[in-house]
Amino acid sequence: MLLEVIAFNLESCLIAERSGAHRIELCDNPGEGGTTPSYGMIRQARKQTTIALFPIIRPRGGDFVYSDDEFDIMKADLSICKTLGCDGVVLGLLDVTGNIDVARTRELVRIAYPMSVTFHRAFDRANDPTKALEDVIACGCERVLTSGQHETAYAGIQLINELIVKADERIIIMPGSGVRSDNIAEIATKTGAKEFHSSARKSHPGISAFSPPTMNEAAGTVLLDEEEVKKLLEAMPSSSK
Repeated sequence: MLLEVIAFNLESCLIAERSGAHRIELCDNPGEGGTTPSYGMIRQARKQTTIALFPIIRPRGGDFVYSDDEFDIMKADLSICKTLGCDGVVLGLLDVTGNIDVARTRELVRIAYPMSVTFHRAFDRANDPTKALEDVIACGCERVLTSGQHETAYAGIQLINELIVKADERIIIMPGSGVRSDNIAEIATKTGAKEFHSSARKSHPGISAFSPPTMNEAAGTVLLDEEEVKKLLEAMPSSSK
């Protein structure tokens, strides 16, 4: 079994490595649900970590229907990730009716090779999860990150289990969203999943000693919670330890 965690900054990457996580999903912009990190961020994260590194390829927040220009951006970012030695990438594309954008996804998987490709929670916006699963498999992705089309993976346990059965080991189904140390064991038992995704995040106020009293904006950041990552690993079924 395997634990993937999200890192929104370099410090979180270092926390992920030393706490025992197996893979990092590297993102920018936590408030938008994650967008593609900068070239410099990807390069530094790859330089300072040895565990699997999967940047997200998402040019903006919002929905997952992309223009031609945005698709060109995604292709360019994929090439950067490959050049920098990333192990994989995370992406997801839909059409306006909620189907997997098969042609574009297949092209991105081709460009990404030999990097591994995870189809992210755009899957949870698909209009037919069974058809979407078959489409993602046909595109050549290695895994699907999903909350079972619910806000949390715990709420989506039933569909996640159904997807794992339907996948029949043709693709990895990875539960994510709201996966915490107090529910990961139950999610594992009830879904049969072997890989898990957690933000394991906490708010950090920052270290600046001064802020003008007229500025009423928070200047903190999001960090990976090292203790929660360790608890997640400990709570996973014994076969994962």
